Amino acid sequence: MSETKVLPKHIQDEVDRQLALIRRGTAEIVPEEDLVKKLKDAIVNRRPLRVKLGLDPTAPDIHLGHTVVLRKLRDFQDLGHQVVIVIGDFTGRVGDPSGKSETRKQLTEEEVNRNAATYKEQIFKVLDPAKTEMTFNSHWLQPLNFADILQLAAKYTVARMLERDDFSKRMRENLPIGVHELFYPLMQGYDSVALRADVELGGTDQKFNLLVGRVLQKEYGQEPQVALMMPILEGLDGVNKMSKSLGNYIGVNESPREIYGKTMSIADALMVRYFELVTRVSAEEIQSIAEGLKSGALHPRDAKMRLAREIVALFHGNEAAQAAQDEFINIFQKRELPDEIPDFIVPAEHIQDGKVGLVKALVLSGLAASNGEARRKITEGAVKVDNETIKDFNTMIPVEGTLLRLGKRKFVRLLLA
Repeated sequence: MSETKVLPKHIQDEVDRQLALIRRGTAEIVPEEDLVKKLKDAIVNRRPLRVKLGLDPTAPDIHLGHTVVLRKLRDFQDLGHQVVIVIGDFTGRVGDPSGKSETRKQLTEEEVNRNAATYKEQIFKVLDPAKTEMTFNSHWLQPLNFADILQLAAKYTVARMLERDDFSKRMRENLPIGVHELFYPLMQGYDSVALRADVELGGTDQKFNLLVGRVLQKEYGQEPQVALMMPILEGLDGVNKMSKSLGNYIGVNESPREIYGKTMSIADALMVRYFELVTRVSAEEIQSIAEGLKSGALHPRDAKMRLAREIVALFHGNEAAQAAQDEFINIFQKRELPDEIPDFIVPAEHIQDGKVGLVKALVLSGLAASNGEARRKITEGAVKVDNETIKDFNTMIPVEGTLLRLGKRKFVRLLLA
């Protein structure tokens, strides 16, 4: 890689500008001095960096936690660099063992392809399609023969592989480790070789895999990539990593109303972190928000409403964001009903003397996912019938025109068939 010892001031200023934006919100850059060299080379030679992110399509929906890394990729795009998204249709059949206490179930080819299609649709809510190269790692991994795989495996030691916390923990606890799992970091690292990646992004839980990529690139005679790790975003509970399985997530495909309402429920202490990691608000504005919150000059509710509006706008546009805010104000501050309440026609077989069981109504209408959830919500006082809180889950309620409400954001009007 070429490097000029004394750069013209305008080149150095551009390096500094790009580095400042790339640093924003990052947890770690390994090694940062290599990134500086790569940025200088890219600017001087007008060669965009190839910035890689691997996605194993193990879940069909993207939530706000996933967008932390996607937003950093968008920063690279805005700086003129080339983003390469690797859909792990081949590695996805193995499953990344990072942080897992047991061998993961291998995905079928059909599951991988279905989930990959959903990922492709959703990532462009953040990334610029015109500046994104998308590929599948089966293109270079599937053709490898057994001799190729042995050659790849010879470039890394078992002792080094077992330094991973998840593997060493499973060994101590006498839990099984599949031999195929040891190949996952090698496969991800080989992706970087195949793509000649300059930078690879991932969460902090991906550090080991990203560093394997550096080792393999050097073994194959390439300049090692820079590993850039982003923080793990806490979910709505303020404690655990955002996860669909924990129910503490905000999905990018959710309605503006849901996204806005969920954002308003996050802990005040997480607001600045969310502003920094998932919005386009400038660093200067975020600093001003943080200072206002600390001094008391800015009310937390107002800051959170700004945050909610920014997040909705990212995925649905400014008009939808403003409408979601107006509806939130009507419902929660003015105690009014939303402008549009969906109707639900109760099937005749569930109606007796013009009434339906409250639990049945909640489940049939989709307000609750199961009878158990419906009973729990009723007992907690989260269910209202025509604005009256009902805590007896054996209650029979009138059907025609009854307004049924669960929590703060879910409404339905019951109708007879």
